[in-house]
Amino acid sequence: MANIPTFKLNDGNEIPSFGFGTFQIPADGTTYQAVKDALAAGYRHIDTATAYFNEQEVGKAIKDSGIPRDQIWVTSKLWLQDYAYEDAKKAIDLSLKKLGLDYMDMYLIHQPYGKVDEAW
Repeated sequence: MANIPTFKLNDGNEIPSFGFGTFQIPADGTTYQAVKDALAAGYRHIDTATAYFNEQEVGKAIKDSGIPRDQIWVTSKLWLQDYAYEDAKKAIDLSLKKLGLDYMDMYLIHQPYGKVDEAW
């Protein structure tokens, strides 16, 4: 899989048109291997979330892939219990720590309903 098409965003960044999702992949080494294999196959967008409980394995696979970080688009998500402003800031920091990354390319509000205003 080479030359995955991208979409150009308003800020000039480009996001791969499809990615590899890690929902329901257990954090027992399976996520690590799946992400490593996906990256080796050419995927350059990896999607995870706090609620998937596998961010640590995702981050390790990215690091161990040997692919420069700026060539991999990483998406994670804020979970329901962290919608309050301070909680959201802490959750972002915790996701970064678990992933072992300095930044995420996209951070979404997972299930954006209810009292999510503070999370913005």
